[in-house]
Amino acid sequence: MNSRLSCVARACGLLDQHQCGSLAGLSASDATTTQTHEVRTLQIAQRKVSTLFLDIKGGFDNITASSLCGMLKAKGVNPYLVSWTRSFLSGRKCRLRYQGSPKIFAPVSVGTPQGSPVSPLLFVVYVSRLHSEIPMGLTLSYVDDFGLTASSASYRRNIQILQRKYARLKCKGARLGISFSIPKTELIHWRTNRDRGPISNAPIHLDGSVFKPKARSGGWDTGLPPRCPLPPTSPRDWPRPKPPLSPSKGSPPLGWVSPLSCAIDWPHPSSSPSSAMARPCLYQHPTWKGSSSSSGTRSRGGQPTASSAPPLIFWPSRRVSPHLTSS
Repeated sequence: MNSRLSCVARACGLLDQHQCGSLAGLSASDATTTQTHEVRTLQIAQRKVSTLFLDIKGGFDNITASSLCGMLKAKGVNPYLVSWTRSFLSGRKCRLRYQGSPKIFAPVSVGTPQGSPVSPLLFVVYVSRLHSEIPMGLTLSYVDDFGLTASSASYRRNIQILQRKYARLKCKGARLGISFSIPKTELIHWRTNRDRGPISNAPIHLDGSVFKPKARSGGWDTGLPPRCPLPPTSPRDWPRPKPPLSPSKGSPPLGWVSPLSCAIDWPHPSSSPSSAMARPCLYQHPTWKGSSSSSGTRSRGGQPTASSAPPLIFWPSRRVSPHLTSS
């Protein structure tokens, strides 16, 4: 049923194109890539970019069967699936289990059951109405996490745009019985390593609370770890290619790749595809010279000889090749 509902949701337009999570083929990496691409595209256009991150309070506990079924009917979903969804969300009971608790079930009128694979999909469909277009910006969500991105000539102008978008988003959520968690709200003013202007500390005011921009991290105001910077904006910032390694003096050509040429315990191709492809090619190279009196003869340095090299194939499992066993 989950697969069927997922196909119907995509075909009937129940999902927004900027929703990720709880959907086949759309994970957290897709959300991160989309956000990074949008920020970089706006920065290349010499615009200041800011993002407001929001978290829905309660999440799956806010879905009402009547509102969700009304959305499905409006999109022309099969009446059978609408009735199944209403039955799935209605007539449920729960009770709390702790020492001394009364063994009495209480009816549940809102929310989706925990542990069901259908619950995340129904929630994503339910919150799809919260998405709206932002001129020169982006509204992106991952399950119950929303990100509002705005761009303009200054960060203070971005704050004004985000405040208006948040007010509209809050009104839409109120009609669906959804609110946002204030403690989990974050603000980021995006910068690049070529920005020479002062760092903006302009906060945003939402519902009587003040949210300051996230602290600078690793020389970037991106909120990303220092080892994960955004891609460079200009080709001049691209990393320069490293010069090829030269073999040590007195060693045979390609001697610097000897660590890759272990004659015993060849790795499985799935665990190290680069090594699985490189080693047979190196053994067929004419620079590996030596006696070919026996299949186990090795050249200096412990490397196989050219004549006893294995064929250019991949071994199906982790084992010692019979061509490489010593006599």
